[in-house]
Amino acid sequence: MMGCGNRTVRRHPGGPVLAALIALIAGACATTPGSREIFLPEPPKLTQSTPPGQREHQRVLAAYGGSYEDPKLQAMLTRMVNRLVAASERPEQAYKVTILNSPAVNAFALPTGQLYVTRGLLSLANDSSELASVVSHEMAHVVARHADMREEQARQAELVSNVVNDVLGESRQGAMALARSKLALASFSRAQEFEADGIGVGIAARSCYDPFGAARFLTSMARNADFRAAGGRSRDNRPLDFLSSHPATPERVRSARSSARQFGAPGAGEREKAVYLRALDGLVYGEDPIDGFVRGRRFLHPKLGFTFTAPEGFSLDNTAQAVLGITDAGNQALRLDVVKVPAEQTLIEYLNSGWIENIEQGSVEELSINGFPAATATAKGDQWTFRLYAIRFGSEVFRFIFAAKTRTVESERNFHEAVGTFRRLTLAEIQSAKPLRLKIVKVQPGDTAEHLASRMALIDRQLDRFRVLNGLDANAQVQAGDLVKIIVE
Repeated sequence: MMGCGNRTVRRHPGGPVLAALIALIAGACATTPGSREIFLPEPPKLTQSTPPGQREHQRVLAAYGGSYEDPKLQAMLTRMVNRLVAASERPEQAYKVTILNSPAVNAFALPTGQLYVTRGLLSLANDSSELASVVSHEMAHVVARHADMREEQARQAELVSNVVNDVLGESRQGAMALARSKLALASFSRAQEFEADGIGVGIAARSCYDPFGAARFLTSMARNADFRAAGGRSRDNRPLDFLSSHPATPERVRSARSSARQFGAPGAGEREKAVYLRALDGLVYGEDPIDGFVRGRRFLHPKLGFTFTAPEGFSLDNTAQAVLGITDAGNQALRLDVVKVPAEQTLIEYLNSGWIENIEQGSVEELSINGFPAATATAKGDQWTFRLYAIRFGSEVFRFIFAAKTRTVESERNFHEAVGTFRRLTLAEIQSAKPLRLKIVKVQPGDTAEHLASRMALIDRQLDRFRVLNGLDANAQVQAGDLVKIIVE
C-alpha cells in the first residue's frame, strides 16, 4: 500500500400527487408537431462521422445544461482525479473530468474514462474525501469494466435510438430523447453498485483520503432526497439525479462503513474540509438564470424575456420539459411549456386542433393578455378539470394548463389572475437576473444553525436546507470556527 505520510500521488403529500398530475397532464396532451423543450440548451450537431465517444459526450452536455466553467474547481478536480488514478487498479487508464452546469445531484463515467460531476453534487459534498468517494466510485465502474457492459447494452439499444433519431432528427426533443435513452442505461445492477463502492473506498483510502467519506456522502444524498420529496418533488420524478441509478440505501451506507473500517478508524484519512469549501465559494446554486429560474411563486426566463407568477399556495419546479406547479393540498396543478405554431394558424384553431383532448364545446374564446394575442378553453377528464391558455409571444406560443380536482369560481379566478401576470421582462429585470450562489462563512461565537439559515437569500425551508447543505442531522449544531455554506444572491 502506498504510504500516506509521504504521498507521491418528512413526508409531504404533494410528492406522489405531483408525479401523478405530471403523468395526467402529459397524458392529456397530444403530440404536437413543432413542440419544443425550450428549457434545454441547443442540441449538439452530430453526424455519423462523429467519433462515438464524442457523440456520447455531446449528448451528456445536451442533457445536463452544458459544462460549468470554473478554473479553480476544475483544477481541484483534475488534481483529485490524478491522485486517485495513481492508486487505482488501472493506473494506465486516462480520465478527463467535466463539471456539468446542472443543479441535479449526479455523477457518472463513460467507458472512455470521461468522468462527470454536476455542480449540484459539488454543492452537496462537504469535504474533499466525500467528493473523492464519488469520483472513485465512478472510476471503479470503469476499472471493473461495468461501463463496458453498459456500453454493450447501449449498442443493443441502438436500433431504438436510430428510430428516435429518424423521427425527430436533431431537434431539441431528439437530442433529449437520445440523451435520455443513453443515460437510462447508466443504471448498474445492485451487485455492480456494491462492488464499485468497495473498489472506490479502496482507491480513496490508498490515496490517503478519509475512506468514511463515502458513507457520509451517501447519507447526505438520502437526506437531500427526503428534503426534496418533502417539498413536493417526488422520488420518482428525478431521472437526472444520482439516486435514480445509485440508491443510497441504509444497507449501502452500512456496507460503505464496513469497507472503510478495513483501512482504519474514522479520522485516519484526509478530509481537507477547509480547502474544499473555499473552492466552492461563489459556485452557482440551483437553476442557472439562462435556462429560467424560480423565485418563490414567480418564474423568470431572462433569455426568453418573460415572467409569470403562480397562484397563491403553489410551489413551482423548473424541469427540462416544462415549468410545473402544485398546491400544498395537491388538489391543483399547473404546467407551462412552449410550442411552435404556424403564424397563419389562429390560436382558436390551435386549441381546437387536438392538442388536448375533451375540449368542452363552446368554451374556446379569444382574448388578449397584457397586449399579447391569446385564447382559452376548458377541458374535462375523469378526475380533473382543465383551464387552458395559449399565448402568442413573438414567434412562440406559450401553453398554460391549469388542473383542478374541482372547478370553482375561486379556482377559475386564481388561474385567470395568474395568466394575467405573464408579461415581458424589462431590460433592467433581465440585466439584474443573477443566479444564487454558495457563500462560505465562518461560524462566529454565538451563531446557531437557525441564525445562519436565516441569512440565506430567497430560499424556502431555510433551516432544513441549511442542514442538508452542510451535512448536519436534525439535532446537530454548528461550532464556532467552522466553515459552513449559505446561499446568497
